[in-house]
Amino acid sequence: MFPADRNTGAPERATVWVSDEYRAKFLQLFEDYLGKQTPRGMPRNNELVANIARIRSTVLLDLWQSDGAPPEGKKTWWEVWLRPGESGAVLLRRFAEVNGLRMSDRLLSLIDREVTWVESTWAQLEILPFTAVSVAEIRRPEFIDTIEDLSLQEQAEYVDDLARRLEPADELQPAVCHLDTGVARTHVLLQGSLAAQDLHTVVGVSGSDQNGHGTKMAGVALLGDKMDEHLVESDQIPLRHRLESVRILPTKTEPQHVPVTYGDVTAQAVSLPEITTTRRRAFCMPVSTTSDTPGNPGQPTLWSATVDALAVGASVVRDGSALRLLAPPDTNAARLFVVSTGNINHFAVNPRDESDTSAIEDPGQAWNVLTVGAYTDLTTIPTDPAYEGWSAVAQQGDLSPHSRTSLPFGARSWPIKPDIVMEGGNVLHDGASMFEPNHPALSLRTTGHTNDQSLASANATSAATAQAARLAALVMATYPEYWPETVRALLVHAAEWTPVMRNEIDQSRKQGRQAQQLRLRRYGWGVPAEERVLYSTERAVTLVVQDAFTPFEGDEFKVPSFRLHDLPWPREVLQDLGAASVSLRVTLSYFIEPTASRRGWRQRYKYASHGLRFELQDPLESEAQFVQRVNQEARTEEAGARPAGGRVSWLVGPNQRNYGSLHQDIWETSGAELAATGKLAVYPVGGWWKNNKKRDRVNQRVRYGLIVSLKTGATSVDLYTPIANLLHLPVEIPIE
Repeated sequence: MFPADRNTGAPERATVWVSDEYRAKFLQLFEDYLGKQTPRGMPRNNELVANIARIRSTVLLDLWQSDGAPPEGKKTWWEVWLRPGESGAVLLRRFAEVNGLRMSDRLLSLIDREVTWVESTWAQLEILPFTAVSVAEIRRPEFIDTIEDLSLQEQAEYVDDLARRLEPADELQPAVCHLDTGVARTHVLLQGSLAAQDLHTVVGVSGSDQNGHGTKMAGVALLGDKMDEHLVESDQIPLRHRLESVRILPTKTEPQHVPVTYGDVTAQAVSLPEITTTRRRAFCMPVSTTSDTPGNPGQPTLWSATVDALAVGASVVRDGSALRLLAPPDTNAARLFVVSTGNINHFAVNPRDESDTSAIEDPGQAWNVLTVGAYTDLTTIPTDPAYEGWSAVAQQGDLSPHSRTSLPFGARSWPIKPDIVMEGGNVLHDGASMFEPNHPALSLRTTGHTNDQSLASANATSAATAQAARLAALVMATYPEYWPETVRALLVHAAEWTPVMRNEIDQSRKQGRQAQQLRLRRYGWGVPAEERVLYSTERAVTLVVQDAFTPFEGDEFKVPSFRLHDLPWPREVLQDLGAASVSLRVTLSYFIEPTASRRGWRQRYKYASHGLRFELQDPLESEAQFVQRVNQEARTEEAGARPAGGRVSWLVGPNQRNYGSLHQDIWETSGAELAATGKLAVYPVGGWWKNNKKRDRVNQRVRYGLIVSLKTGATSVDLYTPIANLLHLPVEIPIE
């Protein structure tokens, strides 16, 4: 005990300055005193030595460089800054091992410091400054993997800066209309793109978001997967589309929907924005539920059939557990729905064990919608040492562990879903039994609902669906004359498999066409990129055809008709390519009218009003021969048999691609062989319109979007200019 102060009687305190290199020697003096005794047998300087613990604590606290006091009493991670040297980290690891502490394998080397992390209590570190470890500072760990790791004040500064740089689209531009939990439209990043009159609800009195899900999806639908980049950039960001919202999901305190009314709720929700504002829109539905036909995955339900009817522009009402058709489809009322596959809520080390056995949820099996699954490119493990030894469940470019598939639908029954996949984040695994499905480092950044500047993370198939809906709105803004059927076709046409997916597809071809179709039921047609969706290039040219015709004429639907399209190939250019590879991709998209009878929902040939097919003229096949073959193909399928197909070696083939109301295939061939063909037919096959002899559908015209593209890897070939010349399109000429 130090001598007492004469005025207060309290012990006097002394401040002793000890340089870093003499800390260990200073404490050793006290330790030596403990080994010596006075003549009376008492420890020498016992009163001074009794304060060693306090001295240790004081010295350790002097190394603390973060704001506030260090948390005491619980085990936590500490950021340890070492003076550079060959043995600093080695000695620290030895210290950790001797004292039973965890130390990170990660060592950050700076100019004058080395930084690593140790897990312990504060008290366990008190001896550290008096060892040979060259510790210089101790801080509260900051693992900055995403902007969400910054303080709320710092996040708000980034958000406010981005808000000033956003340039909202004109009010009449296309919109993504969210059917979800509502949206917090006062968020500074959303309010300029979501007008008050475009915030609706079919439950309660307010369309504002109390859950957070709808606000997250709105941020993704507005800015896509690039918000992290936008937050740290300084450029102005002109927006080309807007947002709408209809709250369709009740809060926990509100009456819940009965499953049989899901279709009614959707129909009511769709009507609200259409009555309010005249603009084009993509309906984003990142919501799903388990099917009411669990024993028959992929079979239509009351909800999915209602969505199919709304998409094709048919007027329907619910009649018990079935539908009642009020009027034939109105093409002017056609709608584009972008729907999620639904999420997996339990995970496995091999994600395919869950995804391949988890059927797409209702209404993702609907024929006329664009169904979106999730893949992931996010595999970076967080820097937080708590995740040391953890790994990402899915490899880069593979299906996200969150995503469902249509493999349980069966190889020869219902539509191939998903149509496309987009980024949905990854899941972390500790190598034993723990999974972390929502870490920000493996998710997308978006808007939050807790305040008007908050950021949040979004992942799974909901985030993927919002990204796809954004692409659809951009197509509508770029090509205002495109129909919903065509917009859907363009997104699928622009999709490509990642290397992982393509390898799976190629391997499955060796096992047969059916095995290959199963891979399609996992990945769809891959990932669409914005650039491929919106633009052609010299070496990748996309042609878009929109057409309508009456598929069957006469009171008995006996006279089928079809369309024959001339394809403006640059034949001389293709012939000059010789054996060089050229890829031809064809996509056909149309909307069917669902039958009103629930009995018809059990069989795909009775559910759809009609079907369309495409076929390509074989090389060296005359037009007359081609027309004859197409008629034969139609009669064969009408009779319930499998069409033989032509001689073109399609990647998928007609017997595997003709499910649902969207069909796509790829022919990878030589330029010379492709130059020898030039016509493509679109022809009908019967559905319930024909089978039921539905009189008011005899002269019903159907329309379709047909997309054809050529792509070559030859760098010296210009495919675009000769095609543009054939079609009398303007071609940009650079000015020298």
